Amino acid sequence: MRKQLSSLFRHRWRRISITLLPLLFALLHVSNVLHLQVLERLDNIIYDTRLRATMPQTLDERIVIVDIDEKSLGRIGQWPWGRDKMAALSRELFERQQVAVVGFDVIFAEADGSSGLGSLQRLARGALKSQPGFADLLAQLEPSLDYDALFAQSLTGRAAVLGFYLTSDREGRTRGTLPSPALQTDQLRGLPLRATSWNGYGANIEVLAKAVPVAGFFNSITDEDGVVRSLPLLAEHQGSYYESLALAVFRQVVGMPEVLPGYANANPQGDYDPLQSIVLRQDGRSIALPVDDRLATLIPFRGLGDVSGGSFRYISASDILEGALPAASLRDQIVLVGSTAPGLLDLRVTPVGRTYPGVETHANVLSALLDGKNIVRPDYALGFDALQLLCAGLLLAVALPLLAAGPAVALSVGVITVLTGVNLWLYLSHGLALPLATAVLMSVLAFALNMVYGYFVESKSKRELAALFGTYVPPELVDEMVKEPENYNMQATSRELTVMFCDMRGFTAMSERMDPLQLQALLNDVFSRLTHIIRGHRGTIDKYMGDCVMAFWGAPVATPDHAQLAVAAAIDMAQAIAEINENHRERGLPEIGVGIGLNTGTMCVGDMGSDIRRSYTVIGDAVNLGSRLEGLSKHYGTSIVASESTKLLATQFAWQQLDLVRVKGKAQAVAIFWPLSKLAAVSNAESSELEEWGQFLTAYRAQEWAQCDSFLCRLNTLRQSSTLYDLYASRVALFRQQAFTSDWDGATNFDSK
Repeated sequence: MRKQLSSLFRHRWRRISITLLPLLFALLHVSNVLHLQVLERLDNIIYDTRLRATMPQTLDERIVIVDIDEKSLGRIGQWPWGRDKMAALSRELFERQQVAVVGFDVIFAEADGSSGLGSLQRLARGALKSQPGFADLLAQLEPSLDYDALFAQSLTGRAAVLGFYLTSDREGRTRGTLPSPALQTDQLRGLPLRATSWNGYGANIEVLAKAVPVAGFFNSITDEDGVVRSLPLLAEHQGSYYESLALAVFRQVVGMPEVLPGYANANPQGDYDPLQSIVLRQDGRSIALPVDDRLATLIPFRGLGDVSGGSFRYISASDILEGALPAASLRDQIVLVGSTAPGLLDLRVTPVGRTYPGVETHANVLSALLDGKNIVRPDYALGFDALQLLCAGLLLAVALPLLAAGPAVALSVGVITVLTGVNLWLYLSHGLALPLATAVLMSVLAFALNMVYGYFVESKSKRELAALFGTYVPPELVDEMVKEPENYNMQATSRELTVMFCDMRGFTAMSERMDPLQLQALLNDVFSRLTHIIRGHRGTIDKYMGDCVMAFWGAPVATPDHAQLAVAAAIDMAQAIAEINENHRERGLPEIGVGIGLNTGTMCVGDMGSDIRRSYTVIGDAVNLGSRLEGLSKHYGTSIVASESTKLLATQFAWQQLDLVRVKGKAQAVAIFWPLSKLAAVSNAESSELEEWGQFLTAYRAQEWAQCDSFLCRLNTLRQSSTLYDLYASRVALFRQQAFTSDWDGATNFDSK
């Protein structure tokens, strides 16, 4: 046997070594020496797919969601409701419906002054202090007008759980009253935990916190891809550990047992001891709730979510308040009060839906706790991944070089099937979400490299490489590139580039008046004109997407003035569309509009795609921002919207600032601008207008609404029928009705793409 292995390695060592390369990179990834985010994304895709495929999609009749939905907002009024209504809701649930527990996935962080009691009290102390009988009458009315006290009274002695949230910011801001922590540091053997940690919070007002001493935070954990897959059961704040809303409600249901740490080792070694579970102990009995190293559990989604999801019964809060349900309809059931109304911003991106109600995530975790079937990623997941990689990788490295193509395919498929089967069995039987993507991809790559080495033993010639590169790169740049081919390759790199998204509008209307061939000819003509402009300014066409063109500047050929070229191209393209529309008016055809977004930043550029189709393209956060800016052009009534990073590099142009915006996917506000023309072409009148506009923006962000009106009046005399000025006029009129906000930065939030 030893001689056979020696002979195998001696004759096949190159092929074995190549087959082992994926195993080496996989182990480097698992050990965090070479962290590959793509494998994390693939693991998330596998997890999400497995989760959706195994969801029970059945109704849990134990849990009811009282929904502050659009219907409720329409019938009761906009949120927040007066606490008198919340008191009525609580009394209806506890007294008439006889529910077991009520958990609030909402927060009551400010006192309710809607009854006018505060104003009456000030009058009693001031202007009406000497008015005979006023103080006595107010004393009689005060119990019925103190809505916070009414709400607190309706919850006192009830099995209720309030909600709060934990935050982390530079100032560590806090407000409201926190509940007592579920777990203290002195219960942790003096060893640190790797729980989520926060330095601030937003909790409920004191009168409610005293009436309801039990509360749970409703924070979730958002993964790097923006998807919520897990909820922490405990989180740390200033050395104490607080429980989540789901855990707090569960403890209420089972009789408020004590919370204790469940360590992996009875006698810990070193300065860290993993916490494998949260133990609930009462009357000599214990319940162990498995958690990961963040003291979190994966959300075991039961179905697609929302009213139509079928996992939980949804009842409109207005139906509860109006007594539409027969008495005792919800007897002994667990109620979570939350919202699915989009305007209340409690919708999350999850593996089973992009607008999933936050309250239902807590309901799913609570349902799993009641069934004892929560899902976790154990702390030994990396060790398990390394073990399965070694077993599969070494087997493939030794066996594949000995096999023909057919048996090699069968072996590789068999290995992947076993890996997938074991992973699924551990998930379904033991609630363990273990990694799979690295092992599967390693197996696929080991097979692919082994086959490639067997069938392709000669490298491609330089001409073939040049021809391949030419299939991805615009032809007009190939001649320049082939002069120094060693400076170019298809590998992805991060470079500062300028990206453009150009969307043409109005083709839908044309399609109703023109036959398909005429529409095709027109679209091709427009694309041709725009493409010539982009190429004339040394731009690279990335792709055509319907009636949208995507291009970038600065790659593959390095172009220091990429931002200048991109802006010049955008202005020429807008002018070309204006010329096309002039022709359309003469022919009686509908006009088309154009929206162009420009952004400059660090982007990943290279050869990307699938084994079927690839392209030389750019990706990254800066690319996404460029796409978002294109969508804003119609809102501001401009043909071009550019970021500040583009404006700072394109110094040859006159710019008009449009706004500070926060687009979807970005927390930081960015300044956006409209390039008017080259500086040399700007008239004195236009310069005066830009100066006046700058003064208006200063007043706008300082919330000086009277000054804003004066500036807008003068601006409207300089430019008639301006969508931009009309937009700000409507904003000023709206903001004038609101109170001064000291922390407002003047930014506009855009939640849609």
